[in-house]
Amino acid sequence: METEKDIETYFKKQITKAGGLCLKFTSPGVRGVPDRIAIFKGKTFFVELKRPGQKPRKDQEKMAKTFEKHGVKIYVIDTKTEAELFALKMKVGDL
Repeated sequence: METEKDIETYFKKQITKAGGLCLKFTSPGVRGVPDRIAIFKGKTFFVELKRPGQKPRKDQEKMAKTFEKHGVKIYVIDTKTEAELFALKMKVGDL
Protein backbone atom coordinates (compact mmCIF):
# COMPACT_ATOMS: atom_id res chain seq x y z
CA MET A 1 0.00 0.00 0.00
CA GLU A 2 1.24 3.45 -0.87
CA THR A 3 1.90 5.90 1.92
CA GLU A 4 1.01 9.57 2.11
CA LYS A 5 4.68 10.34 1.53
CA ASP A 6 4.60 8.29 -1.70
CA ILE A 7 1.60 10.28 -2.96
CA GLU A 8 3.15 13.59 -1.91
CA THR A 9 6.47 12.82 -3.61
CA TYR A 10 4.69 11.76 -6.79
CA PHE A 11 2.48 14.88 -6.70
CA LYS A 12 5.54 17.12 -6.42
CA LYS A 13 7.18 15.37 -9.38
CA GLN A 14 4.04 15.78 -11.50
CA ILE A 15 3.72 19.50 -10.73
CA THR A 16 7.41 20.10 -11.45
CA LYS A 17 7.19 18.05 -14.67
CA ALA A 18 4.24 20.24 -15.78
CA GLY A 19 6.39 23.35 -15.26
CA GLY A 20 4.95 24.39 -11.91
CA LEU A 21 6.43 25.12 -8.53
CA CYS A 22 5.47 22.84 -5.64
CA LEU A 23 6.30 23.96 -2.12
CA LYS A 24 5.80 22.36 1.28
CA PHE A 25 3.36 24.50 3.27
CA THR A 26 3.85 24.92 6.99
CA SER A 27 2.36 27.47 9.31
CA PRO A 28 3.87 27.19 12.80
CA GLY A 29 1.23 27.20 15.49
CA VAL A 30 -1.65 26.61 13.06
CA ARG A 31 -3.03 23.07 12.75
CA GLY A 32 -4.74 21.67 9.69
CA VAL A 33 -3.10 23.65 6.90
CA PRO A 34 -2.70 21.80 3.59
CA ASP A 35 0.52 19.94 2.77
CA ARG A 36 1.51 21.68 -0.45
CA ILE A 37 1.22 24.89 -2.43
CA ALA A 38 1.35 24.47 -6.21
CA ILE A 39 2.01 27.57 -8.31
CA PHE A 40 1.57 27.67 -12.07
CA LYS A 41 1.31 30.67 -14.42
CA GLY A 42 0.12 33.12 -11.79
CA LYS A 43 -2.31 30.74 -10.08
CA THR A 44 -1.89 29.25 -6.61
CA PHE A 45 -3.38 25.96 -5.45
CA PHE A 46 -3.46 24.50 -1.95
CA VAL A 47 -3.35 20.70 -1.80
CA GLU A 48 -3.80 18.18 1.00
CA LEU A 49 -2.19 14.81 0.22
CA LYS A 50 -3.45 11.57 1.76
CA ARG A 51 -2.71 7.88 1.46
CA PRO A 52 -5.26 6.03 -0.69
CA GLY A 53 -8.71 6.07 0.90
CA GLN A 54 -7.74 8.36 3.78
CA LYS A 55 -9.91 11.41 4.50
CA PRO A 56 -8.86 14.77 5.98
CA ARG A 57 -8.79 15.07 9.77
CA LYS A 58 -11.31 17.31 11.56
CA ASP A 59 -8.77 20.14 11.94
CA GLN A 60 -8.01 19.90 8.20
CA GLU A 61 -11.73 19.99 7.34
CA LYS A 62 -12.13 23.05 9.56
CA MET A 63 -9.19 24.77 7.83
CA ALA A 64 -10.67 23.92 4.41
CA LYS A 65 -13.91 25.65 5.44
CA THR A 66 -11.94 28.69 6.60
CA PHE A 67 -10.11 28.85 3.26
CA GLU A 68 -13.43 28.50 1.40
CA LYS A 69 -14.83 31.49 3.32
CA HIS A 70 -11.98 33.46 1.75
CA GLY A 71 -12.69 32.09 -1.73
CA VAL A 72 -9.87 29.53 -1.78
CA LYS A 73 -10.31 25.81 -2.41
CA ILE A 74 -8.15 23.10 -0.85
CA TYR A 75 -7.79 20.10 -3.16
CA VAL A 76 -7.50 16.64 -1.58
CA ILE A 77 -5.51 14.04 -3.50
CA ASP A 78 -5.09 10.44 -2.38
CA THR A 79 -3.84 8.54 -5.47
CA LYS A 80 -1.10 8.90 -8.06
CA THR A 81 -3.78 8.98 -10.76
CA GLU A 82 -5.42 11.98 -9.07
CA ALA A 83 -2.00 13.66 -8.85
CA GLU A 84 -1.51 13.18 -12.59
CA LEU A 85 -4.99 14.51 -13.38
CA PHE A 86 -4.47 17.53 -11.14
CA ALA A 87 -1.19 18.39 -12.88
CA LEU A 88 -2.80 17.99 -16.30
CA LYS A 89 -5.83 20.12 -15.39
CA MET A 90 -3.56 22.73 -13.83
CA LYS A 91 -1.48 22.86 -17.00
CA VAL A 92 -4.46 23.27 -19.35
CA GLY A 93 -6.21 25.76 -17.05
CA ASP A 94 -9.11 23.51 -16.06
CA LEU A 95 -8.94 23.98 -12.27
